Amino acid sequence: MIVRLLGALAGAVMVAATAGARQAPPLPDAEPFYAAARANVERAQIEQRDFAYRERRTELHLNPFGRMGTGGTLVFEYTPLPDGGAERRLIERDGTPVTDAEVERRPPRRRGSRRSAVEDAIGVLRFTIERRTLLEGQPTIAVKFEPKPGASAETREGNLVRRFTGTIFVDEASTEVVRVDATAIEDLTYGFGMVARLGKGTSIALRRERIEPNLWLPTSVRFTGKGRALLFRHLDIDQSIEWTNYRRLR
Repeated sequence: MIVRLLGALAGAVMVAATAGARQAPPLPDAEPFYAAARANVERAQIEQRDFAYRERRTELHLNPFGRMGTGGTLVFEYTPLPDGGAERRLIERDGTPVTDAEVERRPPRRRGSRRSAVEDAIGVLRFTIERRTLLEGQPTIAVKFEPKPGASAETREGNLVRRFTGTIFVDEASTEVVRVDATAIEDLTYGFGMVARLGKGTSIALRRERIEPNLWLPTSVRFTGKGRALLFRHLDIDQSIEWTNYRRLR
């Protein structure tokens, strides 16, 4: 969920030219730039439903001392279904193949709001083009985002992202979101705080890459932070998820 939203935050301070140097080109006009990036993210979310892929994640576990720690590596295979849902099957645990895991069926996500998750995220955040910068050698535009004062969310995703501030890096040539760095500015709760509470300062780093000539999809996300689970157990999070082996099936 977080990954969807964060991938949906579409949208660089110009450095003064040194003596004798050519003046840097102006930053792009904000609204057309945001619109193009948003359209690319929304299109990618739709097209991703046509892909099978693998997800590698590090799970958390409770050790005998009641402390949350990092567990082993799990690899899942996702296969899209014609109705918009997906099947998930565990295929590897800590480097060892798993052959007897049951297949989980995930139903298609139903829209329960007048606004989509992307629209809701945009509605509750304020964006500011800050600067042009190089990211892995490619020119990108850095866009700051923060909660919009007084904005209310209609979706769970919108309610979540309005608790974050951070920066979106958009590839200037393709207007594709390539990275999102976000930090929670207030506590995040799950299960009304009875299941888990992640503390202010929890960070999320999302990466997207070119999968096809005109399609970028998420390839990794990392969560780091502290909190409490089940009201009293200390919770340390350093979890990474990677998406690989994208294969278009239709």
